[in-house]
Amino acid sequence: MDSAMIGKIQKAKEYAEQPELMQFKSFDVHFQGENSAHTVSYHEGAWNCECGFFQSRGFCSHTMALERVLGKMLKSSDSAE
Repeated sequence: MDSAMIGKIQKAKEYAEQPELMQFKSFDVHFQGENSAHTVSYHEGAWNCECGFFQSRGFCSHTMALERVLGKMLKSSDSAE
């Protein structure tokens, strides 16, 4: 392995230890729930989920689970916990 690659691996380890440097802006997640699959999206601090509960309430177990997994890397949101 060349020295440039070793330096990049070390830098990646340092970044991974500082998640406050990163913030998700947008992504889609395939979420396989107990009953069916849903696509959950996040864009500029706003969640969306295909499930009926989200459509009526603006939050759901899928979005709340992702908030717990991703924690501080997301912008603040107004969803229920």
